[in-house]
Amino acid sequence: MDLSTMTLEVLAIAGTVLGLLALILGLVAQLRFRRMRRDYQVLQGEDDQSTFVASVARQVDEVDKLRVDIARQREVIAQLQTDLHDAIRHVAVVRYDAFGDMGGRYSFSLALLDDDGDGLVLTAIHARSDTRTYFKGVRSGASDEPLSPEELRVIALAQGKEE
Repeated sequence: MDLSTMTLEVLAIAGTVLGLLALILGLVAQLRFRRMRRDYQVLQGEDDQSTFVASVARQVDEVDKLRVDIARQREVIAQLQTDLHDAIRHVAVVRYDAFGDMGGRYSFSLALLDDDGDGLVLTAIHARSDTRTYFKGVRSGASDEPLSPEELRVIALAQGKEE
């Protein structure tokens, strides 16, 4: 055998091996392409409404809407907290006998206060022949007018300072 024949045989064998490798790679690529097409069809779905991408897009839109709703609700809650701070939420009543000769504890003092201790004290003094009612304004748990011991106690009860 001469050198050119040997070279041709080597080239023929190398070409055959390369052809077989190309054939194998082509088959592998074909199998991967089929799998990818099948996976794409699963994601794509039968119609446009049931596609995976469309479903994800709808969910993202819903989440965005929920975020906007949550932000609105936080604003509402903040406003309610501000309003509630000024609302009369602290209430207490003390009943007592205003006069030693009468029983039944028909006299009372009622405190109606907000979170800052602002509000009023209503006192009703019951006597045998009549009942007198007094209102006194309260600012920060104190009043410009003199307060009776019962009124001071009912303010402390309403503020949670006494039980």
